[in-house]
Amino acid sequence: MPSATMDLLRLATIGSVDDGKSTLIGRLLVDTRQLFDDQLDAIAHASQKRGLGDLDLSFVTDGLRAEREQGITIDVAYRYAASPSRKFIIADCPGHVQYTRNMATGASSADLALVVVDVSHGLKEQTRRHLVIAALLGVRSLVVAVNKMDIVNWSSAAYQGVVDEVDTIAAELGFSEQRCVPISALYGDNVVEASSRSPWYDGPSVLGALEAADAGVWESTGPARLPIQWVLRQDGGGRTYAGMMSGGALRVGDAVSLLPAGLSATVRQIGSGSGAREVAVAGLSVDVALTEDTDAGRGDLLAAAPLPTVTRELSATICWFGESPLEPGQRLRLKHTTRTTPVRVLSLEGALDVSTLSIEPASELGTNEIGLARLLTGDALAVDDYRDNRVTGSFVLIDEVSNATVAAGMVGRASFLSREP
Repeated sequence: MPSATMDLLRLATIGSVDDGKSTLIGRLLVDTRQLFDDQLDAIAHASQKRGLGDLDLSFVTDGLRAEREQGITIDVAYRYAASPSRKFIIADCPGHVQYTRNMATGASSADLALVVVDVSHGLKEQTRRHLVIAALLGVRSLVVAVNKMDIVNWSSAAYQGVVDEVDTIAAELGFSEQRCVPISALYGDNVVEASSRSPWYDGPSVLGALEAADAGVWESTGPARLPIQWVLRQDGGGRTYAGMMSGGALRVGDAVSLLPAGLSATVRQIGSGSGAREVAVAGLSVDVALTEDTDAGRGDLLAAAPLPTVTRELSATICWFGESPLEPGQRLRLKHTTRTTPVRVLSLEGALDVSTLSIEPASELGTNEIGLARLLTGDALAVDDYRDNRVTGSFVLIDEVSNATVAAGMVGRASFLSREP
């Protein structure tokens, strides 16, 4: 199939430590022949250095020296692959609880979560936490690799036990679809090709499930949004407004509003790296000329109707990653699209219990906890509910002293957080 017609699936591998995420991704890449000989030689050398003997496929994604020495995944590793029907961007996310912020980064742009579960242990607490964060971040589809089936002698009952767990939490979190595949990442069973060791399973391999999954659905839904990153002065006079599109398509002649000022304008021209165009779609970097003169700058938003809410007070879901707890009254900086503004925590509405999926009263949020908060920003922001637009509905919180990113935030609350426990 020509590359121009191959769609792109962004996926994040999630789950608890030692369940086999990195090994599965390594197996996918090796068995689909995505690695060069020198890469395989480097992996063999690293395996031998650690005294493992055989090829340790987890080293395919564990690229940092510290990761290879400790045998754990620390940072998000991105790998690129292709099958005859589509391309993949694979984010291998760490499973350790102290690296939950890294996992959230990997899942934030994913179309699908590839969840790896050790069949002999089922869904661990960290796997549940990852699933909650994936749901909060807008992931709606799951492919669940029920791993290490060789350890339980390919027991269909053990596999079905994990399937039942997955179906229950997927329904609670509002995932639209999930597919469970019994595998052995170590030996390659049901990863790329079907295995004779599971005659009771008639579904696709992991690769087959990924090839059949929907891609890019969240990017192109809702009305058009263009956060302004740069103002470009054109030869002969005039200005255009540059940024990356999100939401629906923007067309020449469309009526837009410049927010937060609330000015109305019409799109006169759309430019891109390949020249002028009539339509700009989500994910495309463009510069837009308007028929009206404005004083728009970085941090402003061009939006088509229905318009986002312009406000200084946000009700938001917070994933807190700071070492010190988040408390009411705390002052931070908030980065939303291309605008950064001071922010103060007005109140905490509660913290999420990942076991019961209920919101419990809380006076603070500890490291890696998820909660609901009300925030007051210094500047007015044009925001959508995160469920409507991942870009204009998300933000990060930044420590004013260290400049470290200490939280990921979503405007509004997920539907499963709206239910009573």
